Amino acid sequence: MKKLLLVSGMLILFAAEILQVYFIMPFPGSQKANTIDIAYFLHNYIWYIRIIALVLVVAGLINSFFRWKKWPKIIFVILAFLYCFIFYKVNFKFLADKMFYQPKNKSLVDISSNKVTSDKLVVGVTLNGQSKAYPIEIIGYHHQVQDTIGGEPVMVTYCTVCRTGRVYSPFVNGRKESFRLVGMDHFNAMFEDNTTKSWWRQVNGEAITGPLKGQLLKEIPSEQMSLATWLRAHPGTLIMQPDTLYKKEYGDLTGFDNGTIEGSLERRDSASWQLKSWVIGVEHNKESKAYDWNELVKKRVINDSLSQLPIVLVLESDTASYHVWNRNVNNQFLEFIIDNNTLKDITTNSVWNFNGVCVFGPMAGRELKPVQASQEFWHSWQTFHPKTTIYK
Repeated sequence: MKKLLLVSGMLILFAAEILQVYFIMPFPGSQKANTIDIAYFLHNYIWYIRIIALVLVVAGLINSFFRWKKWPKIIFVILAFLYCFIFYKVNFKFLADKMFYQPKNKSLVDISSNKVTSDKLVVGVTLNGQSKAYPIEIIGYHHQVQDTIGGEPVMVTYCTVCRTGRVYSPFVNGRKESFRLVGMDHFNAMFEDNTTKSWWRQVNGEAITGPLKGQLLKEIPSEQMSLATWLRAHPGTLIMQPDTLYKKEYGDLTGFDNGTIEGSLERRDSASWQLKSWVIGVEHNKESKAYDWNELVKKRVINDSLSQLPIVLVLESDTASYHVWNRNVNNQFLEFIIDNNTLKDITTNSVWNFNGVCVFGPMAGRELKPVQASQEFWHSWQTFHPKTTIYK
């Protein structure tokens, strides 16, 4: 009986430590199953589980340990040290918030003081007349940066494993909330709010477990493009600078922008419609559609419609900066082409610049309205938009 108690206690100790990190980090097989509720239970009750397991271990040792022979004692001591090692690694090295930290020195500067090269991809946001740009190879390490734009608090997020950039209002039930990175679910980053300890999915701002399950954070429109392209449209923007404390960590993301990074979880598959292929995803009125990045690179313009929303996807000559605009202007569905790197609509024979403003022709002065869209890995878009259609 004592052996059963001892063995049971040790098994529970080892299993609890390993599984609490296995379910919420990208270990083989861990991100494909729907185990988030189990992970949340372990996270919240881990100390109760440890205490129960230790009570079992102690009950199995009382009045028996000193009667053991030499080798059983040695094996137990080795297992005890192994548990301590696993405990340390899991709780101080493998948990997400022990691997990825918020910037200690957050600095946003204007172009005159900027040190970020113009070819770097940024997530750009404009609120209440103020624009800010957040380089992806910086926020990709931090996963989320809380800031204020135009007087409004924002939470700028990025998940490199899904290649998803999203910006949210950090208000929950009317109260400004703080969040910490807790792990991932289906390869997408998860954040825990400080008040209710609910877990929120980065890709859509949904609370997927905890007291607030089902609630959504308000998304704030954002765009992804090269810094040079963002500056062309927003010359007065402020640009987030790298925190020198994390120089090595930023260096580990070198090549992420163009998909040549070494890590298999973040590297692009240059073929189409593979798990790590790039797509542009658009959602409107609960309809979602995915567009192959390779096709956009080839054509540079794709005219399409979904849910009564006529859109045009445009790729700039840097093959990195893309736009998705509503092509309904004055109740006319414009058809766009690129001719000698000039954007034209063949409906009215007007010429447009790559900021979406008509500069010549019957539509002169008109401006195309942006449509929220995202570049991400195909596995991410189809996982979180299971009913998506594919543009062909």
